[in-house]
Amino acid sequence: MKFVSSVVSNSLKPNPDWASVPLFDRTGWKRVRFGDVVENCAETCDPEAAGLERFVAMEHLEPGSLHVRSWGNVADGTTFTRRCRPGQVLFGKRRAYQRKVAVAEFEAVVSGDIYVLAPKDTQRLLPELLPFLCLSERFFQHAVGTSAGSLSPRTNWSSLASFEFDLPPLDQQRRIAEILWAVDEVKLAFEKSAQAAAVARRTKMQDAFSNKEYPTVTIRESGDVQLGRQRAPKYQSGAFTKPYLRVANVFDGFMDYSDVLEMDFDERDFRTYCLSPGDILLNEGQSRELVGRCAIYDGKLPECCFQNTLIRYRAGDKVLTDYAFAFLQHSFHTGVFAAISSQTTSIAHLGADRFAKLRIPIPPKREQQRIAAAYAEIRNAELANAEHISRISDLQSSIINAVTS
Repeated sequence: MKFVSSVVSNSLKPNPDWASVPLFDRTGWKRVRFGDVVENCAETCDPEAAGLERFVAMEHLEPGSLHVRSWGNVADGTTFTRRCRPGQVLFGKRRAYQRKVAVAEFEAVVSGDIYVLAPKDTQRLLPELLPFLCLSERFFQHAVGTSAGSLSPRTNWSSLASFEFDLPPLDQQRRIAEILWAVDEVKLAFEKSAQAAAVARRTKMQDAFSNKEYPTVTIRESGDVQLGRQRAPKYQSGAFTKPYLRVANVFDGFMDYSDVLEMDFDERDFRTYCLSPGDILLNEGQSRELVGRCAIYDGKLPECCFQNTLIRYRAGDKVLTDYAFAFLQHSFHTGVFAAISSQTTSIAHLGADRFAKLRIPIPPKREQQRIAAAYAEIRNAELANAEHISRISDLQSSIINAVTS
């Protein structure tokens, strides 16, 4: 069995007797305080003098992932001095609700906002189980509940150390850790598959949409562009109330109808803003990384309109809807919409006029069909991988929470 790293997994060896060890029989479990079995490592060093090349800051830790996939270079300058060693657990104490926990796979120095944790006695608590204890719902609730500060709340070590949980005997710890790391390995495989599909999608679409042989027209020339209706949802007399979609309903390639609001329309406005199946909706105002996120309205919610936080694009005779959607998705994922948006405070605005001036290549219809089909095939693979990753994460969380409940 392969695990996150050789450092973490060296002590986990296949044992035929593990299958007979009940996972959640709590007969021999003992209530302990986190600080009784876990050490807050405070080793410091001058990273250059120690020959360390990397540093890890809070932004390098990904929520919900046990893997450090990015880091900074000490040569570029850092003030960090707290040292971490392979196999130790990194826990982000600032804004603990972000759920930043990772296992160090290399020596580095880390931010002062990151605790470096390790078992006090490996014959009492396995290093392989520690990161999953830190990922448990109860542990995060404790960390968040004991955090202090308004803009950037932090939890202190004495508060974390007071967290209580039931610790299984060592044999059960080994079996539980083996299963959880195996689940994590499967999750990693799907993540790599999703990343490969994303690279393939970007490469194929870049080739398709950068072909200089095809004429280009503006988005407005290729179809109809319209900003949604600007009126507050408080206007509900019940006389002509209709559902309407907003940013909260438009995700990356799909619609979510679980939270749809309603407001009044007169008959003329309803005809103007009523959606038709095949209309593409784009988020007009969002954070810069999400502005322009788009999906196709499929008509599953009939007689539905849209608010002015969304832009509607309806393809004309020159362009197929699925082809236009592939182009708009490519523009979103490659940052085109973010680049042309205006910024007000923390919100980026795409703007109907700026969007309408974007140019789209118009190949023959048969080529449009080919490009759209290629995009759909890769995108479906990405979405399937995302669904697997979500289910695997849920399984992992359920096992972790069963252990710490």
